Amino acid sequence: MEAQASTSSTALPLQALFPSIPLNAFAVASGLIGLALVWFGRYGLFEKIMSVMVGIMFVSVVGSAVLALPNIPSMLTGLVPTLPAGSVFYVLGLAGGVGGTITLAAYGYWLREKGWNKPTWMKVMRVDNSVAYTMTGIFVICMLILGAELLYTANISLQSGDRGLLDMGVVLEDRYGVVWAKVFLIGFWASSFSSLLGVWHGVSLMFADIWANFRKKADDLSDDDAPGSHSAPARAYMLWLTIPPMLLLLLGRPFFLILLYGVLGSLFMPFLAITLLVLPNSSRLARQWRNRWLSNVFLAITTVVFLVLGLNELVKAVTGG
Repeated sequence: MEAQASTSSTALPLQALFPSIPLNAFAVASGLIGLALVWFGRYGLFEKIMSVMVGIMFVSVVGSAVLALPNIPSMLTGLVPTLPAGSVFYVLGLAGGVGGTITLAAYGYWLREKGWNKPTWMKVMRVDNSVAYTMTGIFVICMLILGAELLYTANISLQSGDRGLLDMGVVLEDRYGVVWAKVFLIGFWASSFSSLLGVWHGVSLMFADIWANFRKKADDLSDDDAPGSHSAPARAYMLWLTIPPMLLLLLGRPFFLILLYGVLGSLFMPFLAITLLVLPNSSRLARQWRNRWLSNVFLAITTVVFLVLGLNELVKAVTGG
């Protein structure tokens, strides 16, 4: 599901820029290019490409949001948390897509690739995470502003079709010209392609690590057993991510695949929260690295909220309610 979501979201803005080329052609090409970059490239190249992609998406999306900036007092009233009827599915999708998916676990492998695997790097890691989630929060708020000001005012709903996100580019073109519409679509593409590379690289490392632990007992593993992105298990999983999932593109529901992946990914959030409640509070961990009480409170709230929301939606799906 992760692979289909990544290739589909990458292909959507490209087809908007080049409408004569089929969506599936862009999706397949995106998957193959992502495969080539992580297959042959080193971590340094991967990091540089990701940095460029993040820079492009941030500038284009924030710039678009500033152009479409709504009435500030009215916008602030929207910060009051409310859930319209039938919106839980989309809330879960948003939360999962923003920062609650299984690719969070890939961060530890990137730390190892970068050499930040000693306690002396802990402060740097915390700053790194703080900056990353601050930028993510700004990016999401800007996307919500664009959705409210452009799609809603133009009576376009993402629920009504797979092209809702592309229609945002059309509305931008009507209001601010062709150039800025293309800038937004390029930012949309950069956001999606960076996610694709993250999946291809990070999840493949996760699989290779699982394979190493499956073959040896934990006590027998050494640093030499830590698999890299060029190891055979990692490359095998890259192929698995790239080739078979392309068949699902024939379903013709690219936006639905993206949203469904986000919802399924959000189920990882309570799992991650429970893990972070257990491991960082363990007596086997040095006291200075254990969770503080505030972290435990927020992790507990996250666990309860997503378990309740997820179970509620599951019951509705089963009972047809």
